[in-house]
Amino acid sequence: MTERSFGSDRGSTLPLYIWLTAIILFVALAFFAFAQAAVARSGAQSAADAAALAAAQDSRDELLDGLIEAIENGDDGDEDGDDNQDGGWPDWLDGTDFEGAGARGAAEALAADNDSSVTGFGAAEANGLPGYRVEVRTNYTVGDSIIPGTEAKHAKADAVAVIEPRCDIDEDADPKKPVELDCDGDLIEIDPEDFDPDDLPDASTLFAVHLAE
Repeated sequence: MTERSFGSDRGSTLPLYIWLTAIILFVALAFFAFAQAAVARSGAQSAADAAALAAAQDSRDELLDGLIEAIENGDDGDEDGDDNQDGGWPDWLDGTDFEGAGARGAAEALAADNDSSVTGFGAAEANGLPGYRVEVRTNYTVGDSIIPGTEAKHAKADAVAVIEPRCDIDEDADPKKPVELDCDGDLIEIDPEDFDPDDLPDASTLFAVHLAE
């Protein structure tokens, strides 16, 4: 009687084991699906960050080119000159006078490098600093999972990158004469009368580019 009872108990617990195994398997697959989505989302955010930074860096290079051209053309802010900036060449140090003609192309190139596409692009401002907002979508999908529709779902993300001027100049400085810039501790002298573009540091010394907080 004891042996029959033991066999009966074993037979009745078998469906319970199968049921528990199925639940554990389902939960494991669900966690795997969420992990897939998290990885895709992380990839999209990385692509958005890189694209926004690339756009801002492109405009930073434009600012450096504009500064060099303004100094070489003798843009000192005189009213009788042919200048397009009230303060002359020092105005370029404000980090705002850029057109951004190549910014979107730079963003699209970096997004493509991260297997994503730019779906939204535009000028943006954060904490009073100019920059760009970029929206991207991954070219790849989340992938097959137990959650219906993930095989066709793309991850999306957006990011904002800004350009921050790093150099201070004495407000009484004469743009026609040698001027000293303090770029976060790096001292740079610009002499409009004896100017060599190679004397200027890299654009990153004059302007910082970073993601908006």
